[in-house]
Amino acid sequence: MTVRRKHIREIASRLLTESDTRRPPVPVEQIARSRGVLIRKQAVDENVSGFLYRNNVTGKAVIGANRQQHPNRQRFTIAHELGHLLLHSGDAVHVDTSFGVKHRDERSSKGMDVEEMEANLFAAELLIPVQFLREDLEKVGALDLLHDAKVAKLAHAYQVSNQAMAVRLSHLGYLDI
Repeated sequence: MTVRRKHIREIASRLLTESDTRRPPVPVEQIARSRGVLIRKQAVDENVSGFLYRNNVTGKAVIGANRQQHPNRQRFTIAHELGHLLLHSGDAVHVDTSFGVKHRDERSSKGMDVEEMEANLFAAELLIPVQFLREDLEKVGALDLLHDAKVAKLAHAYQVSNQAMAVRLSHLGYLDI
């Protein structure tokens, strides 16, 4: 199974349009709530970043984020779990560790778990939309790792970690890492 990049970008774009989001930061909690999702921030084991509970009978869902983690990490976790909800059917309970895997096995530790890869891509597409990023990159100019202040400025504007922003910029071909 391959990662459904185009499908994921279309879903994220539709959510941005429906929520009338035109600039960062993306209101990820509001978007999740508009889909009928309850958001719960709880102090949990430090290795748990978040969870998704879906009631397959009522169709209701709860996304949990570890409130002990940085608010930017919580935003990414909520977007990631929303990705699981919208992209994948499956278990009623799904727990993500801070390493971003469902189960610690050989496939997941090598980054081969397609569902986790899709949920991460969905979170990136939702929180750091390419159409927003293009506009902002015109303002900040050329990027490289020697000018990490520019990456940090973008990360701050999008309310994501510097690492998430650098990875997104790299995947889109704007930064060599």
